[in-house]
Amino acid sequence: MTIRAGLVGLGKIARDQHLPAIARTDGIELVAVASRNAQGEGLNNYPDLDAMLAGEADMDAVILCQPPQVRYQAARQAILAGKHVFLEKPPGATVSEVEALIALAGAQGVTLYASWHSRHAAAVAQAKAWIASRAIRRIDIQWREDVRHWHPGQPWIWEAGGFGVFDPGINALSILTEIVPEPVTMLSARLEVPENKDAPIGAALSMATASGAAVEALFDWRQTGPQTWDIAIETANGSLLLSEGGNTLRLDGEVQIKAPDEEYPAMYRRFVGLVADRAIDADIAPLRLVADAFLCGRHCPTTAFDD
Repeated sequence: MTIRAGLVGLGKIARDQHLPAIARTDGIELVAVASRNAQGEGLNNYPDLDAMLAGEADMDAVILCQPPQVRYQAARQAILAGKHVFLEKPPGATVSEVEALIALAGAQGVTLYASWHSRHAAAVAQAKAWIASRAIRRIDIQWREDVRHWHPGQPWIWEAGGFGVFDPGINALSILTEIVPEPVTMLSARLEVPENKDAPIGAALSMATASGAAVEALFDWRQTGPQTWDIAIETANGSLLLSEGGNTLRLDGEVQIKAPDEEYPAMYRRFVGLVADRAIDADIAPLRLVADAFLCGRHCPTTAFDD
């Protein structure tokens, strides 16, 4: 069976990643788009989710790519309509929203997929296997990128619930919670919030594994030039460096894997399998760490930032 899917929110991430990934994935077909400001070529177009659900009675799944502040209500509406739901990351504005969606999807017997695309980077699985048999001593994360490149003209990212620098930073936390074989706890956080914004432009996090290894993370949205997405791990038996968002792996300085970005096609293959089984995959561990950072964070005002 081919999944007939509708996509809500035809912005940059949808055009750059979702549309080409769906086109390359067997078992799923995009039939409709709901967007206030854009049109999908060769597709049935609707102004909003209400209209799309009314006009596509035989649609099987809904892919949600709107800002996280409105994702919960849209997901709830789609689930109650009997549709399988694919959530772009982060899966919701709060932990409790996602927990409620998990319970609702289970009760309705439909798939809910909280997609963490960085977990599907080429080197993540091998990094996880390498770490599993080693004692971690320290983890250092550097996640720096240019907000003007990745989120041009998107003011919602700076509003409450928009995550600010945690929108990319949660990708690092999704890898961290995937490859480390024990819980990670938040100890303290320093959040840089521009005086004219409601969400941070920078964050410095201190965390620890359950066995006591230090985990330090620095997120910054003011990077220019090459972007930095690195996770360095020191163990009792060697060192590991994941770079390029998890697509390059070095062990003791030697390159083991260097591969192109194929994260979104991998996620759609995963979604097709989940729908076949009517299964739920909605890990909230990365989102919980972000919530903990806001809960225990010290807000440090910084200069105004014009996006």
